[in-house]
Amino acid sequence: MKILLGIDDAKSSGDVFAAIVKQFQAAKTEVRVLHVVQPLVPTAPPQMAAGYAPELEEQKKDAHALVEKIAKELRSAGFKAETAVDLGDVRERIIDSAAEWHADLIVVGSHGRRGLQRFLLGSVAEFVARHAK
Repeated sequence: MKILLGIDDAKSSGDVFAAIVKQFQAAKTEVRVLHVVQPLVPTAPPQMAAGYAPELEEQKKDAHALVEKIAKELRSAGFKAETAVDLGDVRERIIDSAAEWHADLIVVGSHGRRGLQRFLLGSVAEFVARHAK
């Protein structure tokens, strides 16, 4: 089984980590731990190279540390784990990465927002559940 584990912060990552360890056999499961850094501006201005976003370097550094921490914990529990940090729309990159990697399952946490806050911020988990193949 190949599981794409989409994480966004240390708090929710611990919950999804625990769920994977509890529900899957380590010897038969490969996990890709993914964090997506989403720029405030969806595309670079025409005078800049695609993907050029020096303001995101600190976020990328933190993202690499986070995914490596979770992957290390998974490896300690006997899972085969690798890491990935992508740049782009979080929802789209999770779905695209799962398809490219041929994941059998996508696991993401949810912050449990409700009402206006959910309407304004959207729900990555709901989008992924509705649009992933």
